[in-house]
Amino acid sequence: MNNRASMFEHSAEKVARNLIGCTLQRTLEDGSLLAGTITETEAYIGPEDRASHAYDNRRTTRNESMWGPPGTAYVYFTYGMHFCFNISCYKEGHPAAVLIRGIHPTQGIEQMRLHRSVKPRKSILRDSNLCDDPAKLCQALQIDRKLDGENLIQSTQVAILQGDAIDDREIKCTPRVGIGYAQDWADKPLRWVRIMDL
Repeated sequence: MNNRASMFEHSAEKVARNLIGCTLQRTLEDGSLLAGTITETEAYIGPEDRASHAYDNRRTTRNESMWGPPGTAYVYFTYGMHFCFNISCYKEGHPAAVLIRGIHPTQGIEQMRLHRSVKPRKSILRDSNLCDDPAKLCQALQIDRKLDGENLIQSTQVAILQGDAIDDREIKCTPRVGIGYAQDWADKPLRWVRIMDL
């Protein structure tokens, strides 16, 4: 079995934890490579999860990729202005996914900075601020709905590459961000972040 495929064939909690330290790599149409080490993730575990777009088995055109084979990109548009990048996991037909909330840029940093600086800024963006939330990450890496449904195992445009194992002592597990509407699910510890990035 392809090791890259098997890394997504687990619960969203396990995949979210294991993605910390892996590399998110984006290949642009001109062949440019943009990449960074994943530093922050959130798990959305399935139809019972009130914070999930697929809560109560809600299946729509927008969230269809959540139901796809493990390793399918789920990219959605939110607040009328931002994209967010997720990866389906566990098994086909079960809408579990992991949101990539942040990466530490490692390749193509100047190009990422240009992508993030479409509007005039008073100062140059620091490397640490280029991809430190889901919307910034997608803007920097030029990820949008055109990549929704992309098979990350076979894609020539976006991939997850195995990285060095990160010790549990370097990772903190906390509640997810900005989901107060999710009632009892708002406080569940389903967010993983490298302690160095807190």
